[in-house]
Amino acid sequence: MSRPLLCVTVTGETTADLRRKRDAVADADLVELRLDTVSDPSVAGALAGRRRPVIVTCRPEWEGGSFRGSEEDRKHILNEALSLGAEYVDLEWRARFTDLVAQTGGRRIVLSSHDFLDVPIDLAARVHAMRSTGAEVIKIAVATKRLSDCVPLLDLGAQSGRQGGLALIGMGEFGLPTRILAARFGSMWTYAGSLNELGQLTAQTLIKDYHFRSLTDSTEVYGLTGGAVVHSVSPSMHNAAFRAAHLDAIYVPLPAASAEDFVTFGRAIGISGASVTIPFKVALFDHVDEVYAVARRIGAINTIRAQDGRWVGGNTDAVGFLEPLRDRVRLEGLRASILGAGGAARAVTVALASCGCSVRLHARARAQAEEVAVLTPVEIGPWPPEPGSWDLLINCTPVGMYPSVDETPVPAECLTGRYVYDLIYNPTATRLLREAAARGCQTIGGLDMLVAQAQEQFQWWTGTKALPGVMREAALKRLAEFARDENHLV
Repeated sequence: MSRPLLCVTVTGETTADLRRKRDAVADADLVELRLDTVSDPSVAGALAGRRRPVIVTCRPEWEGGSFRGSEEDRKHILNEALSLGAEYVDLEWRARFTDLVAQTGGRRIVLSSHDFLDVPIDLAARVHAMRSTGAEVIKIAVATKRLSDCVPLLDLGAQSGRQGGLALIGMGEFGLPTRILAARFGSMWTYAGSLNELGQLTAQTLIKDYHFRSLTDSTEVYGLTGGAVVHSVSPSMHNAAFRAAHLDAIYVPLPAASAEDFVTFGRAIGISGASVTIPFKVALFDHVDEVYAVARRIGAINTIRAQDGRWVGGNTDAVGFLEPLRDRVRLEGLRASILGAGGAARAVTVALASCGCSVRLHARARAQAEEVAVLTPVEIGPWPPEPGSWDLLINCTPVGMYPSVDETPVPAECLTGRYVYDLIYNPTATRLLREAAARGCQTIGGLDMLVAQAQEQFQWWTGTKALPGVMREAALKRLAEFARDENHLV
């Protein structure tokens, strides 16, 4: 199968506005002109002077579009687009414009079907019926409520993709893999643009961040799974490392509704490896085929590697956590207080206990802290830790993470120790760290740990070390982009 094309969707308030946006598109193979969004739809005006192939679309409200005129008016627009030589014209399957399809013998026709509520159970039959019209391209777009909703599209691509002429899209956050991994799904193109409510990514993101142009159906797929992973810098780090090592691999965000949801999708797509974050580090422990000794002791995994169809769970959090401390802090005999009792806290507890620290665990839910204490004998302390009770404070909770940057897990008056280590890396200087520094504490941010554990993951997956500095540079660049975007919104 040839590599999929990139189609950029443009909308506008007027035809002139639509044309300006069309001409501003760079790095696209196709441009979708959404005539339903303009107040003065003119096919001739939209097509005039185009420099690249286009798809003319005039989507009615009943199929998620903005066109409010009659079906006769809409049909006239679409017919004119065919007559004036538009490279493709999108017709809704439910519109039953069979005469327009017959007019070209199906050539240049994109026959589309959208479901904004669910994933229909009759997808295969639907595609078969749509193909019988003779349409050149069949587009299926469905709403995704969980990651595993992408699996029917994956199966559909495997069954029908060899015939070509398919565009399969999972709309919404959970459909992200269908857009990035279009080749794996058997799609002839993917849609990019600014329709965020549909889950579209920008063309720049697809090309620069996910190297869309180089992806094929044989590219190895890695990813980050968890509850909120879209704003992670991990894809930037790992993709930069893959690129620098000249490996045919891609790392994508895989937001999942549950651990089981991720397993269903990951097994179906044949994932080569995955990073695991909140809240699945413990939940996925029982879903892998084998767990390495360190991860077993911690009772949580942050990394999965696929070997001959078997999933092996590992944990690089402990190594990554200790790396920034080695040259800064003498750990033996230090009083350490850990905030939280999730997967990261488990790794930190084991790491510090093995270094001779006196460890206390603090969690809002004492029962969770007691579960961690079973792994490594540690004291369970109150929430929050009492002033004067610790030398090193480690935040293993998500409190203070972007976008909730004004929150902190511990009041400033309780920051009485020597060192404060926040595992959060976005923002790089959390409120906790700022207030700790103001009270004279030495502070450590989460970026150093993030990079160190990611380097361990990369080596475990590929058998080679990431080139020095590549991951850190990529992470800093991505964090700077997040900051610019946030300031722009403000």
